[in-house]
Amino acid sequence: MRLNKSKNIPDNYDQMKDRELVHLYRKKNDQLAFKELMNRHQAKVYSYIFSMVHNREITNDIFQETFTKVITKMDDTYNEQGKWIAWVMRIAHNATIDHIRKQKRFVDVSGSYDDDSKTDFYERLPDEGARGQDEKLELDESTSELLKHIGNLPEEQRTVVMLRHYYEMPFKEIAELTDVSINTALGRMRYALINLRKMFDEEHEKEANSV
Repeated sequence: MRLNKSKNIPDNYDQMKDRELVHLYRKKNDQLAFKELMNRHQAKVYSYIFSMVHNREITNDIFQETFTKVITKMDDTYNEQGKWIAWVMRIAHNATIDHIRKQKRFVDVSGSYDDDSKTDFYERLPDEGARGQDEKLELDESTSELLKHIGNLPEEQRTVVMLRHYYEMPFKEIAELTDVSINTALGRMRYALINLRKMFDEEHEKEANSV
């Protein structure tokens, strides 16, 4: 860690690891360290919340609630042995689910599209130690188009896709965060991939028919 000799503070925040930044903020109340953490992760946290609620005003409210809790709880509930962003995502997830429950917007997670012809697609889902092409959903469409379809998934399926695909959480952590078994988390990912494939197939069919 390089230090600015005149002020005895680091001058290379962008090169520091999250845990180093967290330590600086907790021990020295270094606001620039926290700003760097925010700059690194706020877009992903925001996009996750938005993918769940589909409303920018509500997303802004939940985002602010999330980081208010992050700031107030870092001194007593965060364990520096764990990943800081995983801890933040747990707070964001819980705040988002609390909102959804209050709005009574839960959606049945039963997979309605289970075609044996698609088995070769979802059975390529790798274990926790590997990242295959299917983890990128094997889709070449733009991120905005993908997010649009993810937004149309049932809430439980959206959650596992966002946490796995965008935040690279292992299924063990996803299961713990969403309070389900690993098999249930894997099953939700399976149905999500099937349903996403169906959405893209239907969209491409409409485009072909309109030509």
